[in-house]
Amino acid sequence: MKHDNMLAMILAGGRGTRLHDLTKKVAKPAVSYGGKYRIIDFPLSNCANSGIDIVGVLTQYESVLLNSYAAAGRRWGLDAKDSGVYVLPPREKADANLDVYRGTADAISQNIDFIDTYSPDYLLILSGDHIYKMNYDKMLEYHKQNNADATIAVIEVPMKEASRFGIMNTDETGHIVEFEEKPEHPKSNLASMGIYIFNWKLLRKILLADMKNADSNHDFGKDIIPTMLNDGKSLYAYKFKGYWKDVGTIDSLWEANMDLLDKNNKLDLNDPNWKIYTEDATALPQYIGADATVERAFITQGCIVDGTVKNSVLFTGAKVAAGAKVIDSVLMPGAEVAEGAVVTRALVADGIKIGKNAVVGDAASENIELVAKRVKGDE
Repeated sequence: MKHDNMLAMILAGGRGTRLHDLTKKVAKPAVSYGGKYRIIDFPLSNCANSGIDIVGVLTQYESVLLNSYAAAGRRWGLDAKDSGVYVLPPREKADANLDVYRGTADAISQNIDFIDTYSPDYLLILSGDHIYKMNYDKMLEYHKQNNADATIAVIEVPMKEASRFGIMNTDETGHIVEFEEKPEHPKSNLASMGIYIFNWKLLRKILLADMKNADSNHDFGKDIIPTMLNDGKSLYAYKFKGYWKDVGTIDSLWEANMDLLDKNNKLDLNDPNWKIYTEDATALPQYIGADATVERAFITQGCIVDGTVKNSVLFTGAKVAAGAKVIDSVLMPGAEVAEGAVVTRALVADGIKIGKNAVVGDAASENIELVAKRVKGDE
């Protein structure tokens, strides 16, 4: 399954501002998900399972935790002699105070030397902040079969949501005829997943030209792909069928966790044929007290439940005291709900304590409440 000719680069520099306090000190791809995972585990595990040996992780904001986490390549089996995960922070200072990439294409341009070291035939570019399982090797086969210059993974989204995405308009063969960035009146519902395969020699030339262009945003969606289409290059859409979630907001992160409660959830984190690898947290088994009530819940190791948990996801080390109720909520690692407290339709951040008899969230609220500061209760 090994192929030396495709190298992967994960764009993991997203600031994730719409996740508010969750990303104040942690880069978005390092945010916790699904009880014991981090978002970055998904693209890294997909690379390992697809037989890709060399992965560059491009980081920028609040990246200390992410850097050390991703550098431990053995977690994903990417630590053999000829494989590895390489953390690549920005090299150039865009301005005096900020060490950042100017755009998604600039992130790749600044690392041309790194990519050239391995002289790949193909470059796979991935977003570091989506939750999905995908075999990139199959996408590469599709790319080769079509003799494409670039292949873009797409997923069908509801037509009413299409204007939130980059939309690919294709002919019946899958050949991309037009690309529209967040169109007001979309012509199709094929949304770009931010997963690209390029022929490296060609992309390298385009990136070098783009670096010199003062009017460019140095972005794949805004500049590189439109340039390739204008130049008559051959671009194909690779249709992905399966679970895919962009977890850019509190509501979507909550939804992605809630999806795990569905027995027919396509993500299936227990699939032995496509493992999602993560940090092995040392924690005791979960403990459910004799008087606890648990209905439809996803409870990870290290949790202690003495109260009521309904339709909720509890991450490693979360605690629900006697008489407390957690309903339609997500408790992130180490979150604690004291006696008599009630938590409804909320996402409680790592290590946050909710005091005795406190009430958080509301069953009737349209949006999920993010609890990122301690909630005082009865003293």
